Amino acid sequence: MTAAGLPSPMKKVIRKGAMFPLPLLVFFLLHWQVSVFFQSFFLHRYVAHRMFTMSRGWERFFQLCTYLAQGSSYLRPEAYAILHRTHHAYADAPGDPHSPKLHKNVLQLMLMTKRNFEDISQRGLIREPRFAGNVPVWKALDAWGASRTSALLWVGAYTAFYACFATAWWQYLLLPFHFLMGPMHGSIVNWFGHWAGYRNFETDDCSRNSLFIDVLTCGELYQNNHHRYPGDPNFAKRWFELDLTYPAIRLFHWLGVIQLRKSIAPLAVAAQPMASAGS
Repeated sequence: MTAAGLPSPMKKVIRKGAMFPLPLLVFFLLHWQVSVFFQSFFLHRYVAHRMFTMSRGWERFFQLCTYLAQGSSYLRPEAYAILHRTHHAYADAPGDPHSPKLHKNVLQLMLMTKRNFEDISQRGLIREPRFAGNVPVWKALDAWGASRTSALLWVGAYTAFYACFATAWWQYLLLPFHFLMGPMHGSIVNWFGHWAGYRNFETDDCSRNSLFIDVLTCGELYQNNHHRYPGDPNFAKRWFELDLTYPAIRLFHWLGVIQLRKSIAPLAVAAQPMASAGS
């Protein structure tokens, strides 16, 4: 039904901007899903865990896609990998860089994770060198993605898009989600994935599966499954669980873009000393 066919009170509501514009809705949902997909597929399963291999060319392609998806909140792969490997080694115990068990609230967890990430990314402080190495390094993109200029350009682009389509002031309240998309996804997974939900497996940590059908984080909230099988690229383990990243992984493998590893150790801890990468 068009606005012309609506009752007069409804027309006034629409004119006042109470209905969310479709372009903004599509943009927000697309940015959310694309950003979390590349964080899950590239940063988490490839960079941190090396669940599959790919050529240098495809590695560069997916790293560029990750930058374009995360924009102003681009997460440098090396720092992400070191933090995540540390998390698996000390899950929910002293030394874990992001655990609800060690922080009072999600904001405190976000701030501590930010500090730990910047120690590695900006100050080069790697407390345990065994968690470093075997990560893709693209110095030019990493430097640009971490620069203030890049962040400001992305912030300006997001804001300009909203200025074109927003119909009410409150719609601009979504802009911080775009600005901090990468860290926000990480905080949601790190907090809820170790705080609320059900457990399929007994593990030494507090990991949980937070959604029965995980569509908001592309499988990332099946944390209990992942901590039990950290080397398995399929995070879903029960019939009602759906890991949206895994079908893409299978497709890329079938197309020859990536190569899945032939064997997966059930309790292989990815946060062990890894061979140095030549990239």
